[in-house]
Amino acid sequence: MTAARSLTTVAELAAAGLLPEAKRADAAAVAERYAVAVTPALAALIDTDDPRDPIARQFIPDAAELVTLSEERADPIGDLAHSPVEGIVHRYPDRVLLKAVHVCPVYCRFCFRREMVGPEGLGTLSAKALDVAIAYIAERPEIWEVILTGGDPLVLSPRRLQAIMERLAAIDHVKIVRFHTRVPVVDPDRIDAALIEALKASGKTTYVALHANHPREFTVEARAAIARIVDVGIVMVSQTVLLKGVNDDAGVLAALMRAFVENRVKPYYLHHPDLAPGTALFRLSLAEGRALVESLRGRVSGLCQPAYILDIPGGHGKVRADSLAVEEADDGCFRLRDFRGQAHAYPPEDG
Repeated sequence: MTAARSLTTVAELAAAGLLPEAKRADAAAVAERYAVAVTPALAALIDTDDPRDPIARQFIPDAAELVTLSEERADPIGDLAHSPVEGIVHRYPDRVLLKAVHVCPVYCRFCFRREMVGPEGLGTLSAKALDVAIAYIAERPEIWEVILTGGDPLVLSPRRLQAIMERLAAIDHVKIVRFHTRVPVVDPDRIDAALIEALKASGKTTYVALHANHPREFTVEARAAIARIVDVGIVMVSQTVLLKGVNDDAGVLAALMRAFVENRVKPYYLHHPDLAPGTALFRLSLAEGRALVESLRGRVSGLCQPAYILDIPGGHGKVRADSLAVEEADDGCFRLRDFRGQAHAYPPEDG
């Protein structure tokens, strides 16, 4: 039997019953600009009788994505400003992002790298570019952690992942390798013994950061995939984006964080949505987000409390959105202090 393949066109979404006829023309216009992909595992989760289904909202194109606000940016967190060589983002002294691939198994409608990922995006690093990126890491002893992201690094074959890990294993000052992925929940069958073995490297500690946004993403198959990773000693942490219409509810967030903990995934980051083009439909105000996160205190165990994080536009790094480093002004805007102590307006004053 041939395995079902991902849905990557509006026609395929429509044929699967995931896109009403009235919305197909607008969805086609969105798909001309931003990549579309829905895995069979996710398609099976969507409740087609619910026009507000939180799984569909994350992955099915919406006409509102064609509206770009003045404060939105093609590179909202400033990756390019901190990319000394292709495939590397070096924003903080002791760690780098290694973006080996810009392809994902699914394309989130709120993606902050939506201008870079997909079939028409930046693609996979060439062998020469990967050599340069690895050399950059090897030449800088201050780099303690390498974070493989993209794109989703777990779309790479075990052979390619193992080759990267072997090269990182040869760099003594790199101690931690972290993978950012959605694969265990959106394509759980991909998490097999060969892929898991490829995530390990001699002398390195591997972490896997799992991106999930709604408790329904924790299917039986997803839970089994997570268990396969954790059972070999790889530590897992979570990443979630706070999304209007998906998880902007204290009860839903509590259930999601409990699901992480029940599956041995430590809640790590709850991201305020970035200012990516066409993503305003997902953004709460910062004030609303802070109130929602505050409502979790006492509602769930301390094990279930993620850090509420905002990436300061322009590449100035992360700040805890519920900390004293974030001050609300009289006009409803905010002043953010980055890790260097510099102040920034949010939303950014220069648009």
